[in-house]
Amino acid sequence: MAFEYYTELLKSLNKDSLPLWGKMTSQHMIEHLILAVQLSNGKHIINECINPPEKYPLLKRILHSSKPLPKNFVNTIIGEGLKPLIHQNLELAKEDLLIEIENFELFFKKNPEAKPMNITFGPLNYEEWIIFHNKHFTHHLTQFGLIKEK
Repeated sequence: MAFEYYTELLKSLNKDSLPLWGKMTSQHMIEHLILAVQLSNGKHIINECINPPEKYPLLKRILHSSKPLPKNFVNTIIGEGLKPLIHQNLELAKEDLLIEIENFELFFKKNPEAKPMNITFGPLNYEEWIIFHNKHFTHHLTQFGLIKEK
């Protein structure tokens, strides 16, 4: 997993960093990534996906494709508005993200057969979560100009 690559890039993100698209502030984006990692590490459990189980095979093919996540995608569960910030500041949010990433690795070491639910793609195993996180982190780091668009 390229978590080290992403967390290194995130060091240059600051509270004044502006997105190239979307409404999120830099701290909103980090807290959004924290929630996604928590969904994969057993800390935040959901039991439903926005898509029905019969669509999971198609969604898994999309997940495994090289196609990036779409800009300005609105997850119906999360909604369009910005969520209230949880952390006192961006630096504390970044520290929490690192902790949740460590928890992700520990969770799957202890639960190698686990398939936590992803809101969009359904239940994912470790390898599928890695693919999702790579796409998701790339999407949001591109949103803030930390990765250049191709």
